[in-house]
Amino acid sequence: MLLEAFGSILQLLYLAMLVLAVVALVFAVTAREDAYRAADKQKKSFWLIILGVTVFVNLVIPILFLQIAGVIASIVFMVDVRPAIKAVSGGGGRSGGSSSDGPYGPYNGGR
Repeated sequence: MLLEAFGSILQLLYLAMLVLAVVALVFAVTAREDAYRAADKQKKSFWLIILGVTVFVNLVIPILFLQIAGVIASIVFMVDVRPAIKAVSGGGGRSGGSSSDGPYGPYNGGR
């Protein structure tokens, strides 16, 4: 019973790693090549190869060490590269305003 539960948790972990790698790969594919250079990051082809290998490893070669290396690469892309690319290509979430702006305008605490 305990081994079955552990196996189920491990399968969910493998699925989560695969989903993260696929999402990172999709974001890498859809970003423009010049945005990588403008953000002073590695080339687009570098990230496509790394993330493509990560997806391949998660699908075909279930070796945990390689999957963990792929998860680290996916996290680095999602946390460091993607926000830099979005900022350079004008895809930053906010378009002006201050940090106290709410969804319907400025929030000043009733003052």
